[in-house]
Amino acid sequence: MTISVLSAHPDAASAQLSARVHEVVRRALDERRLVGAVVLVAQGGELIHGEAAGLADRERARPMRVDTLFRLASVSKPIVSTAAMVLAARGALDLDAAIERWLPEFRPRLAVGRAARITARQLLSHTAGLGYRFLEADDDGPYARAGVSDGMDASGIDLAENLRRLASVPLLYEPGTAWGYSLAVDVLGALIERVHGAPLDAAVRDLVTGPLCMTETGFFVSDAARLATPYVNAASDDAAPCPLREGDLVAPFEGTVGIRFSPARVFDREAFASGGAGMAGTAGDVLRLLDTLRAGGGALLPAESVTLMGRDQTGGCEPPDAPGFGFGLGFSVLRDRVRAASPESNGTWRWGGAYGHSWFVDPARALSVVALTNTLYEGMSGRFVGDLRDAVYGAGEA
Repeated sequence: MTISVLSAHPDAASAQLSARVHEVVRRALDERRLVGAVVLVAQGGELIHGEAAGLADRERARPMRVDTLFRLASVSKPIVSTAAMVLAARGALDLDAAIERWLPEFRPRLAVGRAARITARQLLSHTAGLGYRFLEADDDGPYARAGVSDGMDASGIDLAENLRRLASVPLLYEPGTAWGYSLAVDVLGALIERVHGAPLDAAVRDLVTGPLCMTETGFFVSDAARLATPYVNAASDDAAPCPLREGDLVAPFEGTVGIRFSPARVFDREAFASGGAGMAGTAGDVLRLLDTLRAGGGALLPAESVTLMGRDQTGGCEPPDAPGFGFGLGFSVLRDRVRAASPESNGTWRWGGAYGHSWFVDPARALSVVALTNTLYEGMSGRFVGDLRDAVYGAGEA
């Protein structure tokens, strides 16, 4: 089942874009690379394509809806990062002060044993020397031995204990000297709690989701009937995706041990609020945040704070397998569209989520695109992501 919702008066270019995007979604469903998806495209603040396609739950024949809830995974990162930037804009958080000022108990050391100075800016840009357990090569890695949670498993520990375990492992590099995708935004969540004086769920609601009326987005879901069922792409190209089961271990990249998923975690009020991998919400709520930032921050953030978020903070480093990209404060930033072989404008923001999501914002073209799917990892890093991007830009057309 497919539902398309377009702007009231689409021009010819918008109608052509919408047709191209619809074809990419249809093909991904027909080829059984995706089970279901919601795709929203806005330009200049106007919705020019909205589509809910496929099934939110295949076994129950429940159709995808525009207001379907998704486990957000790393789509939570720009939300929580924005909360930190609101605190910084208010003068409550100094991005370049050592975080030990607020988190004196979190003092990870370098491999040589020397204490390291970590700042909020480094947490936001993933240059703090931290890592992720799921990126280790096997179950004998240092994070695994320390029992560190990536925020998507049923760990049974609280955030303070997870940070204690994380701090017991030597940093991977001197903060500020390299880039590495990491649990930094979980640490940032603890920092936000301490600065704002409230649990992370309440802090994010006070600072971001409340002011933006993102009423469907939070760290806990009570209405399971609205939540998309997650699926995993099969090993064979011609096989349908399989339901993701509780405790399944699925590697996003070759050579990594992978993520231990707990789909039930989002129903557990006792599970700690993971700033970097938690939350659930709708595509519409995500678009509302991203397009607010794209438009300069509105009443939420001053324009200079948004500009800072979209500025590369890595000192020339780039994520592995992402030539031409750097990283800002909460998301990647395209530095060189030629090296990246991308039709996006330089300065485009982009990231995704392990449950099968991708999004990007091209400020130069006033474009904001959100694609939430229930199929990992096709919806995060599969062919669908590049096909959708190219459809939005009309890449390859004569």
